[in-house]
Amino acid sequence: MACMTERPAGPAIEPDPAVEAERAAIEADIVGSTLLSAYAETVAEHGGTEAHQWKDDDGTWHSLTYRQVYDRVRDLALGLIKNGLQPGEFVVVWSGNRTEATVADYAIMHARGVPVFIYNTVSAEQAAYIAGHCEATVAIVEGKYLPRLLEVRDELPKLRQVILIDGAPPGGAVVRYDDVLAQGGAVAAEDPGLFEATWRKVTPDDLTTLIYTSGTTGTPKGVMITHHNVRYYQLAYTRIMPLADQSDPSGVARLVSYLPMAHVTGRSVDHWSAMTRPVTLAFCPEVSRVFEYVAEVHPTGIMGIPRVWEKVHAALSNHLPTTDPGTVRSWPEEVRTAILTRIGLDQCMMASSGSAPLDPGIIDFFRALGVPLTEGWGMSELSNAATIARPEDARTGAVGRPFPGVEIVIADDGEVLVRGPLVMGGYYKDPERTEASLDAHGWLHTGDIGELDADGYLKITDRKKELIITSGGKNISPALIEYHLQRHPLIGQACAVGDGRNYVTALLVLDPETAPAWAAERGIPGLSLAELASRPEVLAEVQRGVDAANEHLARAERVRKFRLLGQEWTVGTGELTPTQKRRRKVIAERYATEIDELYQ
Repeated sequence: MACMTERPAGPAIEPDPAVEAERAAIEADIVGSTLLSAYAETVAEHGGTEAHQWKDDDGTWHSLTYRQVYDRVRDLALGLIKNGLQPGEFVVVWSGNRTEATVADYAIMHARGVPVFIYNTVSAEQAAYIAGHCEATVAIVEGKYLPRLLEVRDELPKLRQVILIDGAPPGGAVVRYDDVLAQGGAVAAEDPGLFEATWRKVTPDDLTTLIYTSGTTGTPKGVMITHHNVRYYQLAYTRIMPLADQSDPSGVARLVSYLPMAHVTGRSVDHWSAMTRPVTLAFCPEVSRVFEYVAEVHPTGIMGIPRVWEKVHAALSNHLPTTDPGTVRSWPEEVRTAILTRIGLDQCMMASSGSAPLDPGIIDFFRALGVPLTEGWGMSELSNAATIARPEDARTGAVGRPFPGVEIVIADDGEVLVRGPLVMGGYYKDPERTEASLDAHGWLHTGDIGELDADGYLKITDRKKELIITSGGKNISPALIEYHLQRHPLIGQACAVGDGRNYVTALLVLDPETAPAWAAERGIPGLSLAELASRPEVLAEVQRGVDAANEHLARAERVRKFRLLGQEWTVGTGELTPTQKRRRKVIAERYATEIDELYQ
């Protein structure tokens, strides 16, 4: 309970009249609207437009139109109801990015249930926590994740049925996805009006989903997002980024669906946006293959975390004479177009980055090449995002301005507070943490530390809970230190250390793609990351990177010592969350010996 009493309340201020007017205009446009009603309108108008595309293992592409997808949504929704799904019950979906998972998301909502996606990288124990916490009654699972679910099946007494997307069911309460579709199709034939009569009962205040946070500290929280939250977010976003600017000449957007569906951005960008406007989704089964698919699909828009843009930048660096933005901007247009065509970004009209700061040099490079890259900021609790800037209005180091009708203020301790219709309804079955985040004046306490400039552009500097306080009492931003360290091409990952210590140190990991190429150019090919981490020439180059970072830091922030580690941090090894955030506690515990040595 201490966190509730210690949290300062947000300011008791009335919204600015201009903000109120913006909010009222959007609210008027979405009165009574849900994702389902918007989807029905999209299907009615664009039924023949390709909605889903995917490749077989042999490289053959397949597709479904909006009408064909809608029919499958209808059949699966009615099949779920026939199998006992009740209004308000939760259904977990554990699958990669594929048409069946998207259909499942839509169908669960149309059946008046609530879809909850599980990250593909979590353990059986973590999946059991999510399914158990929301008391899921049904699970829709891709075959490769079934063994993990069955491992904890006995811990989930509420789970009545498992629907297997692919492969042969092992028996018991596991049934085939196609069989449930067939059951629903038979119901639709007997009662053609039942489907619409069912989904029309869904209201704007009903839950669209629960998004479980990736859990950098403590157990994951189930963020409650309603149809009203999502619809407000969508219309507010398009006030800044008009849909016409994100589609091909026919008015259809093309996206590669690769972001995790358990993350709010994956659902918002891929699933929810495609319900309210014509979008052709090309499903990419693995994040590591995203630019293989981008090169074939030539999307009109792409959203990537900084690591995605860093990897593309690093790959291009090995094939271009320079990545200096000024020089690139001077190249003939046909040269820049040829480069973009080769990597599949020649038709990209909207590109964004979020979740962590992206090196301004990388942003400037892509803009010079012709990719309209911009940064935004948000979180699950904000239905995805609350700030962004059009590429031509973007400012280096900032994440844009607030969406229309959304208020942002900076608290006395530097925390970013947000108020508006896209703020979540709270954390499911967690009143204490809800009260710790949402105050009596309607402000969401985001946990991010930031600044607003005179024109309302937001800059995020750190996470409140992650600030380092040295033994000398200095408050230091580890994110700022790590950002400057990772600007060096050899440093793929960094974790600043120094809480309660008298100076700052860092744990560093070599970039698994850039470092081997760098070494090969210097006559030391074929070495593992662990072997490279002990090479004197590598250590010397990393030291130069640390020295360069320190030039941008205040005296108390500078890294005095570092340890170069020989193993990459991944979700699988536990140092990163499924959304690529550092699990600082895990890192500190796992490398306690190495950290102690840095202070001896």
